[in-house]
Amino acid sequence: MSKQYGFYFDEGRCVQCRTCEVACKSAHDIEPGVKWRQVFETWGGKYPDITRVFFSQSCMHCAKPACAEACPTGAISKRAEDGIVIINTSKCNGCKECLPACPYGVPQFGKDGIVQKCDFCAGIGRDPACTISCPAEALSFGPLDELMATARGKGKTVRKMEGKTGPSIIIVR
Repeated sequence: MSKQYGFYFDEGRCVQCRTCEVACKSAHDIEPGVKWRQVFETWGGKYPDITRVFFSQSCMHCAKPACAEACPTGAISKRAEDGIVIINTSKCNGCKECLPACPYGVPQFGKDGIVQKCDFCAGIGRDPACTISCPAEALSFGPLDELMATARGKGKTVRKMEGKTGPSIIIVR
């Protein structure tokens, strides 16, 4: 593989406006109830020192995608040139084996009987709609090594999301 692409998420900048969710649904004409990107809210700490953090999640385009390993038809694969995990909808038989295999609960099942998920807007020919639309500039996209260099150059606290599958996301604060 030449480069592994991924997302860069700055949790200190996200304001939970959900523009990324709307942009994704609009760019792909995603049916109601199906979400390729979701913003989650978590609370931590103890009163009076409470913390509130948001996380914008989509497919992690893992180094070792469990969804692809679980797919009996080979409909889910990882592209060698950029590491994007894609679904060949003509091969998907709707068995849903990939849904429980994904440790992040990302793949979604549509009314058409086909599994769906983020593909980094690969068929659109530009950066992902979610990253372009983020008004707080909390979300960006690119080769993981470049995103990591950007984070370090800004002096950000960097953490990679844990997991056996090797998720392709850099989270900074």
